[in-house]
This record gives sequence, C-alpha cells and structure tokens, in this order.
Amino acid sequence: MKEYLFTTRMDVRDYECDIEGIVNNANYLHYTEHTRHRFLRSLGVSFAALHEKGVDAVVARMQLKFKTPLRCDDEMVSCLNLKKEGMRYVFEHDIYRASDMKLSFHADVDLVTLIHGKLGVSEDYDRAFGFDKL
Repeated sequence: MKEYLFTTRMDVRDYECDIEGIVNNANYLHYTEHTRHRFLRSLGVSFAALHEKGVDAVVARMQLKFKTPLRCDDEMVSCLNLKKEGMRYVFEHDIYRASDMKLSFHADVDLVTLIHGKLGVSEDYDRAFGFDKL
C-alpha cells in the first residue's frame, strides 16, 4: 500500500448492500465523505463550525473507479491524499478491503469552497490543510 496523508477504518453495514450482496455503489461516496470529515476532525477542524461561519466545502467533480466489491461485515481501510490546484482541493481516495488489502474503490474528488454562498478561497481550509504556507 502506498503512503497516505490520512487513513481510517470502517465497517460495511448490512443495509449498505444491495440485492447482489455487495455494497451499493452510492455508499462509496458516503465512505469518502466520512473519511474527509474524520480527516478534518484529526486536524482539529469542525465541518459544522465552518458551515456556521459561512464557509462550505462542496464537491465540484468526482471521478470514480470501482475495483473489488465490499460485502456485508467487511472491514475497510479508507485512505486519502490531498493537493491544491488553483481554487480546488483535490482529494485522492482509496478504499481497501482490510482482510486482504485489495483495492476496492478509487476516487478523485475536487472540492471548492463557498464563502457565504459565493465561490472563494477559504483561509480556514488553507490554514487547516497547510496550504497557507505555500
């Protein structure tokens, strides 16, 4: 497994699986979002507090690749890397099945920030992610 900025473990819950017994594809988006929120918390940042301040990070684009399916009761390792390109925060997400570390899912997710509803650069997110020093 390559190196990542942040990793976290999660379990697949039965209601996330479809009739085929595998995780429904939409749930991978929940996993990546939850990973980003855990990442923020690890930095001491509250997504909710930033929202209350009028700063919202929103998904602008996603590119998804489904690899090895996850099933009920599987444990996963959700990983991310991050870079900044212009106004976009570009997250690279990989989710591995913990039992054999096979890649299950990959996503490139571009986020932008809205400041009081208008596209803008967030000093809060730049500072949290260490981009204020660039």
